[in-house]
Amino acid sequence: VQLQACGGGLVQTGASLRLSCTTSGFPLEHYAIGWFRQAPGKEREFVASISWSGGNTFYADSVKDRFTISRDNGKSTLYLQMNGLKPEDTAVYFCAASWGMIMYTEAVDYKYWGQGTEVTVSS
Repeated sequence: VQLQACGGGLVQTGASLRLSCTTSGFPLEHYAIGWFRQAPGKEREFVASISWSGGNTFYADSVKDRFTISRDNGKSTLYLQMNGLKPEDTAVYFCAASWGMIMYTEAVDYKYWGQGTEVTVSS
């Protein structure tokens, strides 16, 4: 099982980034997906989740209306489009997979994790 996140970088406030997470080794279409982030010295926090079909999404209040989660099961790839980035979005971003229909918001409920990609937003 592999999840590999990429697309992070150093950007200025207000910029956009699109994170991708390629997966292999498990049937992605049967898994709900979550994106989490962890800033230095802070706990990992929920960012967004999407159902296995892509028909339902859920966002943390801090990113709602700025971030968009999506997935392409045919390409075994997940995405997180981030617009209007702020310095407080600076963190390492992780993709994670949880078997079934429920879109969890707690990291403990996700079975498979990617290695993370770093996003730094300068003011």
